[in-house]
Amino acid sequence: MTLLIPFLLTKACTIENQSLNMKKDDILYYLALQSVEGIGPVNARKLIEHCGGARQVLEESQKKIGRIRGIGPKILRRLNDPTIFKTAEKELRFIEKHKITALSIDEQMYPSKLKHCQDAPLVLFQKGNFDIRKKRIISIVGTRMMTQYGKQFLNEFIQDLVKHDPIIISGLAYGIDSCAHHESIQNNLTTVGVLAHSLDQVYPKAHYRLAEKMLENGGLYSEFWSGTAPEKVNFVKRNRIIAGISEATIVVESANKGGSLITAEIAASYNRDVFAVPGRVKDKFSTGCNMLIKSNKAAMISSVKDLEYVLGWNAIEIKSKPIQKSLFVKLEKNEKMLYDHLIKSKKILLDELSLEIGLSIQSTLMLLLQLELKGLVKCHPGKWYEAI
Repeated sequence: MTLLIPFLLTKACTIENQSLNMKKDDILYYLALQSVEGIGPVNARKLIEHCGGARQVLEESQKKIGRIRGIGPKILRRLNDPTIFKTAEKELRFIEKHKITALSIDEQMYPSKLKHCQDAPLVLFQKGNFDIRKKRIISIVGTRMMTQYGKQFLNEFIQDLVKHDPIIISGLAYGIDSCAHHESIQNNLTTVGVLAHSLDQVYPKAHYRLAEKMLENGGLYSEFWSGTAPEKVNFVKRNRIIAGISEATIVVESANKGGSLITAEIAASYNRDVFAVPGRVKDKFSTGCNMLIKSNKAAMISSVKDLEYVLGWNAIEIKSKPIQKSLFVKLEKNEKMLYDHLIKSKKILLDELSLEIGLSIQSTLMLLLQLELKGLVKCHPGKWYEAI
């Protein structure tokens, strides 16, 4: 069951630049491209990278588009179907009427960490009062059947997180998700719910008031167009946004199967840090967490100190012996490009470095490893890197 929520649709965002930063017709092209059946986020980004933007994709000749790998005759016909603009115009009217912020993947306000994910949504819809450009973003997920153990952990954990002022991301579901949102509100932390449906409804219905409260210091994200119901497949899609938007995902409680384990797997595939709260071996809703820890898919977490250590939050610089680098080091083209960038940037996060040099995280990591072996780069906790 879903519920229409006029309050969520009429409450205006108050963040700076909440209106569309791009020209109206530009976001229309992104919506039109997103509406093309069979494209998907991966192929859409491939087309944009090849042509230079959504407008260029839809104005480009079929001959040129047809040369792109993975784009067949069916896709070409759909790209040239004029009805995609009618569909996009209808959605744009809905967005403007209800003061929703539509963020294309090229927007400054689009979550920077999510941009690194190959399957990130082409357009993300935002409602609420928050600015995602904060650097500290944590996702908290877990079972819908939360126990007192999980509730007590979250209560203490989020209280201890306050000094770092992070944004807390979750999925607005029953159990751990709603508790994470509620505790964040209680401690005046920004909290954002990622939905498995469109912004014209709340699911479950019982969380209407919680969603309403979140809009005051936080809000909602969705990639789904108006009228989209919370179908099962949409929850898996939603989970990839929860995993990709943050620097770390924490699984508080989970059985041996469930959406939170899927989120943890996706986060690991995005090269994000994954943590799991350990529990007693015979507790049903600690089975999944214990399994993640035992299989080295997640680091054990028992307090905020564990998070601080792994992510390098407030890390104390330890003076180490200077590393002697070779006087004459031969660098490949990409190695030199990355090293020169590090010299200018000084200390920089892996995600930011990858975005600035235009390479995937995996490619950037390989280059960093090569430079580290050559004694030219130093890695710090929290995926910070600097040239030596």
